[in-house]
Amino acid sequence: MRDLGVGFGYLLKGQRWVTRHGRRYGFGLLPGLITLVLYAAALVALALWGEDAVAWATPFADDWAGPWQGLFRGFLTAVLFALGLLLAVLTFTAVTLLVGQPFYESLSEQVDADVSPDGTAPESGLPLWRELWISGRDSLRVLVRAGLWGVLLFALGFLPFVGQTVVPVIGFFVTGFFLTEELAAVALQRRDVDLRARLALLRSRKTLVWGFGTPLGLAFLVPFVAVFLMPGAVAGATLLARDLLGEETADADAPGGRPDTEDVTS
Repeated sequence: MRDLGVGFGYLLKGQRWVTRHGRRYGFGLLPGLITLVLYAAALVALALWGEDAVAWATPFADDWAGPWQGLFRGFLTAVLFALGLLLAVLTFTAVTLLVGQPFYESLSEQVDADVSPDGTAPESGLPLWRELWISGRDSLRVLVRAGLWGVLLFALGFLPFVGQTVVPVIGFFVTGFFLTEELAAVALQRRDVDLRARLALLRSRKTLVWGFGTPLGLAFLVPFVAVFLMPGAVAGATLLARDLLGEETADADAPGGRPDTEDVTS
């Protein structure tokens, strides 16, 4: 159980690291803000035109009498919006990382260099388009896995008592695991660790992963919090990735540290 505390410690260390590197924190907020605006616009459009979309998709209900047509289409509109909101929560981190690939890649490299005993950081050597392709492909594969878990937990949620107590707790741990995978992938992908190997690595230290990702997932449920925690989450996930790989790490909370002289997109 010690790993739970260690994982949570990496989450806190990541947030402290970005507070000491204000310029990088500011740039790290941009992808989250961009993604937030895009998602907000999509949800607003869904709220405004969702009812029209449902009416178009259910022509068989046009001739229904009384309140049944309104109740039926109103229910489907609510379900459509709820599914859109759920999809937004599940994909926000992956899309933000994809939008902010150059920013978070640079931030993760700087964290590596800052805590590495020799001041160096691993580099992927791949062109940006290749990194974006790998990141997008892997994020989609992770999303499919998370979706399958979501369907299973949704079905188990109908079980008496267990569905209202145990299943939500399991859901938070599952969310924390996949959230950590998405964030740690920034550092692990630079080290040529593919998705299959990343998942195996994370499963080997599940309590460490849960200690990091579960409280972060709970925090992400609060509106707008994800935007402000993303830079620190990437920094903390980089420290966690070093631990998973057994790499020697200097004290990330030591005062001073190496000067932040690199350009944010370098």
